[in-house]
Amino acid sequence: MSMFQYDFMIRALIGALVIGLSAPALGIYLVQRRMSLIGDGIGHVALTGVGVGLLLDRSPVLTAVIVATIGAVAIELLRERGRTSGDQALALLFYGGIAGGVMLVGLSSNRSNANLMAYLFGSLTTTSRDDLVVIVVLGAAVLAAMLLLRPALFAICHDEEYARVSGLPVRTLNVLIAVTAAVTVTIAMRTVGLLLVSALMVVPVAAAQQVTRGFRGTMALAMGLGVLSAGTGVWLAGEADTAAGATIVVLAIGGFIAIAAGAAAWRLLRRRVQAFPQTADVEPPDVVLER
Repeated sequence: MSMFQYDFMIRALIGALVIGLSAPALGIYLVQRRMSLIGDGIGHVALTGVGVGLLLDRSPVLTAVIVATIGAVAIELLRERGRTSGDQALALLFYGGIAGGVMLVGLSSNRSNANLMAYLFGSLTTTSRDDLVVIVVLGAAVLAAMLLLRPALFAICHDEEYARVSGLPVRTLNVLIAVTAAVTVTIAMRTVGLLLVSALMVVPVAAAQQVTRGFRGTMALAMGLGVLSAGTGVWLAGEADTAAGATIVVLAIGGFIAIAAGAAAWRLLRRRVQAFPQTADVEPPDVVLER
């Protein structure tokens, strides 16, 4: 634990815990809507925002937030109007975002591959105080929105048509999910990187679904698993001198495998126990002796 005597490691830990808490809180709605991969698509669009920031010599985080939000809202509106299907919208995000980002980074004066890799795969230990403030404030905003609006967001994710008939502002809530997804992806650049952030949205939720049934319980357990993976990942990365983002994701996937295997073993054990006939403790019948 001596490594936490350094300020940059403390900032890295705080940033990772915030992302580990907020990303699954948003991810459960994306999983419910079968849009688990949208985080990857928005991450590619955010890379274009990073390229814009480097090209204009502005804050890449700020430009990434703006570009990712515009892209996420545009795709949501296109999906809602039926002008493009969900997989085509994700394809636009994937290919257009990554191509535009790489091209703009190449045109910028600071075209170092190290800077590009830091945004793609994370560079948690380089998180500054200003970066940490942005992560904490925006992460708290995402978490508050996902928790306070949980009933309405669950309604549109479960049955959008019923939610619309019930009088819920479906378009506004859909746009909110798109915006919060863009914000979460952007603030997670420093933690796990644009190419890995979707894992923190999806993997803890998938792991929690193995052992829970209710939406509330799944959400709570997913957030707990996200925090555990993030905190343990930062510590293990510091001890083993590995990439923090990749370590966090590997631990999250390892947790999913362990929980899934344990749940499968438990279900198998229950089936085998139920297969045996249940014998009750009863008194033997009276024996009648014939003379």
